[in-house]
Amino acid sequence: MANNELVLLDQVLKDRQAERTTPLPDDKAFELFACEQALRDHELSEDEVADGVVGGGNDGGLDGVYVFLNGVLLNEDSEVFDEEFQANRMPTGSLLEVRLVQAKRETSFSETAIEKVADSTRRLLRLAEDDGELSQLYVQQIVTRTGFFRTALRKLAARHPQVLIHFVYATKGDVAEVNTKVHIKAKGLERQFEEVMPGAGGKTEFLGATELWKRCNAHPSYTMQLTYQEHATSGTSGTSHAALVTLRDYLKFLTDEQGDLRRHIFDWNVRDYQGNVEVNTEIEESLKDPAGPEFWWLNNGVTVVCSKASVIGKTYSLDDVQVVNGLQTSHTIYNVLHDAPDDHPALSRSVLVRILVTGDDASTRDRVIRATNRQTSVGVASLRATDDIQRNIEAYFSSQGWYYDRRKNYYRNSGKSPERIVGIPLLAQAVMAMGLSRPDNSRARPSSLLKRDDEYEKIFSADIPVEIYLWLAQSQRAVDAFLLSEGAQATAQERTNLKFHLSMVAAARLVGSRVYAPGQLRPIVNAGTPIAAADLPDCWAVVRESFTKRVSDSGDASDKVAKGPEFVDFLLDRALPAENA
Repeated sequence: MANNELVLLDQVLKDRQAERTTPLPDDKAFELFACEQALRDHELSEDEVADGVVGGGNDGGLDGVYVFLNGVLLNEDSEVFDEEFQANRMPTGSLLEVRLVQAKRETSFSETAIEKVADSTRRLLRLAEDDGELSQLYVQQIVTRTGFFRTALRKLAARHPQVLIHFVYATKGDVAEVNTKVHIKAKGLERQFEEVMPGAGGKTEFLGATELWKRCNAHPSYTMQLTYQEHATSGTSGTSHAALVTLRDYLKFLTDEQGDLRRHIFDWNVRDYQGNVEVNTEIEESLKDPAGPEFWWLNNGVTVVCSKASVIGKTYSLDDVQVVNGLQTSHTIYNVLHDAPDDHPALSRSVLVRILVTGDDASTRDRVIRATNRQTSVGVASLRATDDIQRNIEAYFSSQGWYYDRRKNYYRNSGKSPERIVGIPLLAQAVMAMGLSRPDNSRARPSSLLKRDDEYEKIFSADIPVEIYLWLAQSQRAVDAFLLSEGAQATAQERTNLKFHLSMVAAARLVGSRVYAPGQLRPIVNAGTPIAAADLPDCWAVVRESFTKRVSDSGDASDKVAKGPEFVDFLLDRALPAENA
């Protein structure tokens, strides 16, 4: 047994609990931690990890469920679930991955745990299963999140997606001591996953104390090497460079040791990969043409920003790399060439790479991001993170010992406490719920609140004091912690459906009436009144009882009720005095 690693792991878990305003039950804290480490390669935010934790009664042996399409986490309002979604926008052979996690605080690995997962996933991953019947067997959140996979696979069937089902079993045990029977069961589970559809891949992975400890102490490296053929440097201190880089060397730059795309280097790009749009199809055709001309003749190239650049021989060493323009080009190069034979003619062609050294100047970096994307049609929503209001919120949070993660995972990678990191989506949901009394929108549209200008301007405005934004972030964190506490006795599905409704009720009680604009919160914010002053247990009792009644009276599914505006009015009528509701 790796005793040192177990001691260190226990200390990490203890420190995490100490950072929380309201400590979680130890089992829940370990589930959250284990899911974070199991998803380390996907670089999810703290909130994205927490949303996928589903452990509880009737969970089928699963404590976490996450579904990814081409490396992007799916949620309820992802584009692939839109009625108007066109599958031909996605590349043929897109990767649809399911990551399943089981976390136990035991110091061993058991056959029973794997058998339970095998039994539940036979149904949960089968397309022919009826969601209504599944809901009779498993907690709704498990059905919903595995449903992301079932729905996405049906919609993408004509594009022949690659399917990978990956089960991670985490305990405090020693992986070296996993017995033969457990390994046999794990191999059987892999074969079962491979039978979900022809060509599907199955994988099982054990994480013990040593692996969990190593992962939680590993930080992504942002120092990368880029080998070039020819280059030019300008600026008084070598702050800008242009280089011709062979596609072979650029592909090495884009991929990690396992050959996977380094997705974190695209975090600040204004758009995600757009699939088989016209420009990407043209790039792909030029790469596949054995007699094609030089690649950089046909392509505008790639823009990279970094904090520092140095040259040794014909290799750049770049710190804090971000590709801010050229994501479509980079993804298409990777998709076409990462499995290509070594003598593929395109590998010898070159791409133009512009390297801009911005140091730690966020303002300059943001101007570069905007400027390099003006020549193409990019929606305003894609540039939200660079708005002045976003940088002002970040600066104020930092001055108060909190961290606004407008650049995803920047602060986690810097070693800041995850309990004090708040991302743009969560803050938008908190403003919508507590500042606008629309928790139904927070629940139903977690990733699309920022897409429409009119809604964005209501949520993020220079007229709203930054102190209110901090109070909203702290309040939502406090509500989330309360719902995870033993006193709340909240199920995973209740936390998902009702956490923003609870926030709304608590804020409304502190104000004394329904909140129609964030400015109404100013008096309680100025007074330093915490959300807990609203008596969260009593507010929760009202929310819970009202929700149960509304579901019963309407006959609708609980998810539908939580996502509808009718329940908001119903709840406020019951939670506030009649004259203030």
